[in-house]
Amino acid sequence: MKFTTLQDNLRRALWGRIATGELTGIRLAEETGFKQAHISNFLNRKRGLSVEGMDKVLSVARLSIFDLLDPGEISRRSRVALSREEEFENVGLVEGINAGKPAILNMHVIGVHKFKKSFLQKLRPETEGRRERWERFIVIKADGREGMSMFPRLLPGAAVLIDRHYNSLRPYRKHDMNMYAVTKNGHCTLKYVELAGSNLILRPHNHAYPVEVMSLQRGRTVHEYIIGRVCHVGIEA
Repeated sequence: MKFTTLQDNLRRALWGRIATGELTGIRLAEETGFKQAHISNFLNRKRGLSVEGMDKVLSVARLSIFDLLDPGEISRRSRVALSREEEFENVGLVEGINAGKPAILNMHVIGVHKFKKSFLQKLRPETEGRRERWERFIVIKADGREGMSMFPRLLPGAAVLIDRHYNSLRPYRKHDMNMYAVTKNGHCTLKYVELAGSNLILRPHNHAYPVEVMSLQRGRTVHEYIIGRVCHVGIEA
């Protein structure tokens, strides 16, 4: 809504108050500190008011800016804002130590990141084992070592979106290695993953960091160690 429209709506509200005897031009001038001619010229559309002047008049007339807005426009803008909000889904930010827990409790959530629902819905799951009760998406922050070990695909402090319904070693895209969040000694590490016999190979992108080898525990499969696939990396400027 334009400022001139707000002033026109204020004029109509003031004339309504004057018509019912609730207000007079003289009283309005006295209480706002304006000259009577100034108020008269405003009421008769011969001049406008500054923002400060409008504040004074609104205060004396006991009006708020919302009284000057068109109810239809307020309703329309509210629907647009709600519609935009409904386009996004909140994904909980958790610490790495909690990333592998099937149920993410409120006490585990240390922040929230918003992602477009259309983006999340397009992501293809590839589940091995029972993951039905796992909350699908979480966000973790890459710490200094994890971030640099996967540089330049990651950076320290990057917000990493994990799809926990993708714990397969099958490439998401042909000729492109998946990056995974993996459980390691009760914590979470971010690496490329390969299986060599009964060993899990955790490979960094940055060759300055070592390749790690984890022996699978008896009775456990590689898919149980994989928390999920990294499907989005947000670098905060």
